[in-house]
Amino acid sequence: MTATEPAGPRQPPPLVVLIGPPGAGKSAVGPLVAARLGVEFRDTDAEVGAAAGKPVSDIFIENGEEAFRELEREAAARALDEHGALRAHGGVLALGSGAVLDDRVGRLLEGLPVVYLAADFGTIARRIGLDRPRVVVPGNPRGRLRAMLEERRPLYQRLAAVTVETDDLDPGELADQIAARITASPAPPAPVTPGPG
Repeated sequence: MTATEPAGPRQPPPLVVLIGPPGAGKSAVGPLVAARLGVEFRDTDAEVGAAAGKPVSDIFIENGEEAFRELEREAAARALDEHGALRAHGGVLALGSGAVLDDRVGRLLEGLPVVYLAADFGTIARRIGLDRPRVVVPGNPRGRLRAMLEERRPLYQRLAAVTVETDDLDPGELADQIAARITASPAPPAPVTPGPG
């Protein structure tokens, strides 16, 4: 062994999956974490939009949630394929906020370092623009957001190896914290079993 050869087995490049509600910071923090770890960043929402040729919000309106979820599941499967680039070369994947509702996606996450970006209702509402006084909108968007957060929180918690509270941190601080926690853990966390979706 020469002085330039590493002592011991080579560690695989880091792979991190970010989960959490809309507005938690996955798309903002993900590229920063990837840069700190020296790996690629991918975002399933961006990949879904690129595949469909339109923004995610338009897919929901024009094609419906079921069509979007199928595209989201396909994007997650491509990104997390056991023989894919992220597994081989490492990377950071921002998983769409509702992907955790699909048991098949949950199974793809088993044994991976999943980081839940948690935030309280007020923070999420502010980040996605539902904190301003508005004309009454049919359907109560704030109420729907609160219900969505309550429905998904247990799934995020169950799937996560690490939970990071994002309320009082800027993206750079979050990225530093996540990168430090991931590099401090040489072995991937124990596999998790997602509950019913």
